[in-house]
Amino acid sequence: MPEKYPHRSPVRSRVFRIIFGTDTRNGKRFDVILLWAILISVLLVMLESVPDIRARHGYYLHVAEYFFTFLFTLEYAARIWSTRWPKKYIFSFFGIVDLLAILPTYIGLVFVGAHSLMVIRALRLLRIFRVLKLARFVSVANVMVKAFQASRRKITVFVFAILTITIIFGTLMYMVETPESGFTSIPRSIYWAIVTLTTVGFGDITPQSALGQAIASVVMILGYGTIAVPTAIMSAEIMRAGSDIGKECANCHATDHLSDANFCRRCGAEMPKVPKDQ
Repeated sequence: MPEKYPHRSPVRSRVFRIIFGTDTRNGKRFDVILLWAILISVLLVMLESVPDIRARHGYYLHVAEYFFTFLFTLEYAARIWSTRWPKKYIFSFFGIVDLLAILPTYIGLVFVGAHSLMVIRALRLLRIFRVLKLARFVSVANVMVKAFQASRRKITVFVFAILTITIIFGTLMYMVETPESGFTSIPRSIYWAIVTLTTVGFGDITPQSALGQAIASVVMILGYGTIAVPTAIMSAEIMRAGSDIGKECANCHATDHLSDANFCRRCGAEMPKVPKDQ
């Protein structure tokens, strides 16, 4: 079999295929292990922020953090070593995220007052998007991307309509209510309208007059309708995008097949049969 990456040694080529690719069994295993390592390390960061847990198990949390930092450091170095363009990877989005995932721990070892930077370790969660390139997730991701792209204009129009409504009702409540009720300015009244329309209801500002309470009742009722609109838009677009992608191969997870395709266009495996009533 000819060498796929002639500019690298066989070892570097193998490491590159495992780390950056998902077309091999070892590459898929690496991504699954990386996914679990990211989730566990982020969970440890959250647990460390709990005072009781930090007081009881702080030593073990620090040991685990050093272990995962060492593990991610090896991975980061392996990515730089195996790729043909190290600078391109280092300054890429995921390259910067990978660096930020390990940098706070090393800074904390040098500077005592840098413990607050440890929160940046939660950025490791962003690395999950790298793992989602696994073939089994590609078709689902394509459906979501197509749905967002198709609905972005409708969602934009909807957001502007909601902003207009909140400005109108906020200004109206500023005119109806008194500063003693908390409506001291139009921006603060708009804040109340947003909180009420989204059904959050903090209760820090409440109308006291009968007219103000009537207006608030209208805003509350409108809030239920505003929640349903974007959900309906996204649901319709997801269903449409899912039908456009076509049949998915159970072997290599390739998509964009015709509904009557019997074999995969990529690997040649037999496609699942579609019931006649569909």
